[in-house]
Amino acid sequence: MVCDASEKRIVEAQIGRKTKVPFTVVKRCSYGYPVVIECFPTDGRVPFPTLHWLTCPYLRKEIARLEEKGMIKQLENLLRISESFKSAYEKAVECDRKRKLELLKGRKMDSSWVYEVGIGGICDLQHIKCLHLHVASYLAGIPNPVGKKVLESLDDLECRVPLCSRLI
Repeated sequence: MVCDASEKRIVEAQIGRKTKVPFTVVKRCSYGYPVVIECFPTDGRVPFPTLHWLTCPYLRKEIARLEEKGMIKQLENLLRISESFKSAYEKAVECDRKRKLELLKGRKMDSSWVYEVGIGGICDLQHIKCLHLHVASYLAGIPNPVGKKVLESLDDLECRVPLCSRLI
């Protein structure tokens, strides 16, 4: 879980604030900028339940538009009516938990909280906290059906000009 100072500056510029926990970049765009980071699941004192964080300003903006159009409710409805979608989502939650436990292994800290939350710290798996979390999870390699559906709804998966170059 180590990033260098320049990556840290880029990520902080992308998200518009200081990072709270150590992280590593797990997905980059074709311009070489971070798209998804994997965060350490604690700051040393309290849990940090967001394992994967979407940092790409372009994707964050496009996904926010989908949220504004009601996509969260559409996908929550799909969780209720599709047993296969729900099952795939539950498997993604288990993959997220497993990865957090791998990162915490060998550390002298309580990890029981990992079993109490889903992706991004959500407690009720019938609800979707935000689409950005699920896209980050999917792009980081977790077979998250919510993230996959969101990405399938987008026309472009990255900006046409490197927006992040303006941030640095």
